[in-house]
Amino acid sequence: MKKQLLVTIAVSFAAIVLCASFLQAQTTNTSRGFQALFSNTSGTYNTAMGYLALRSNTTGTSNSGFGAQTLTLNTTGGQNTATGRFALYSNTTGGNNTATGAGALYFNSTARDNTATGVNALYNNRTGNLNTAIGSAALYSNTTGYQNWGGGNSALFSNTTGYHNSAGGSSALSANTTGYRNSAHGSGALGSNTTGHTNTANGYQALFDNTSADFNTANGGSALRNNTTGYQNTAVGAAALYGNTTGFENTALGYQALFLGGTGYQNVAAGHRALFLNTTGADNTACGTEALYSNST
Repeated sequence: MKKQLLVTIAVSFAAIVLCASFLQAQTTNTSRGFQALFSNTSGTYNTAMGYLALRSNTTGTSNSGFGAQTLTLNTTGGQNTATGRFALYSNTTGGNNTATGAGALYFNSTARDNTATGVNALYNNRTGNLNTAIGSAALYSNTTGYQNWGGGNSALFSNTTGYHNSAGGSSALSANTTGYRNSAHGSGALGSNTTGHTNTANGYQALFDNTSADFNTANGGSALRNNTTGYQNTAVGAAALYGNTTGFENTALGYQALFLGGTGYQNVAAGHRALFLNTTGADNTACGTEALYSNST
């Protein structure tokens, strides 16, 4: 009889502990909305506000979902914040993500440490980590690319696997797909770049037509504007090397220096409109205002 009593007491105590744990888990979570936090078992410190918010969460902790179907598929991912309908909808185990805006980080599943602010920002991201997208559709197509920064409407829009890119300005690096280590600041800067890498463009439509060329530097509005495949060019000044297309290893310093550019290579122009009309000429050096202005070949 005594033994049976001890067993009963032990079972009752275990039930009390289990109940207490359950109640504690429940009291640290907050949910409002149809099936919000519906599947939660032991996850704690979660906040779900909206239809199906955090519906599939089981053990994930410290997540916040504000809006219909935010973090709906999350199971064990932790420390995520989603604000706006469908934000971080597909996230399952990814953690430390912040999505603000309808559809932001929609397809993110296991990726971590991403920040998306704006409607459909980082929309298609699956496993890419450490990306920051600020602006409507910024980094929209990114899937596995990592450590990218896009600030501006459609900045780095087409990027899929490219990494270490920085784009600031509307449509900056918008066509980039796999290019990496590019820096573009200014509306339309490096706007046509697809696979080119290690390019720097600062200014409105600087290096705009560049597609696959590498190691170019353009500082100034429309600098190296028409460059397509020319490589290792440096243009400093508004419209410097503006017309260069396939020319390479040119250096232009000054407003409209080496303006026509074209296919010339290994030229140096320092000064206002120096080597202005040069198109195919090579190995020229011009220093001073309008130096070698009419030289073409």
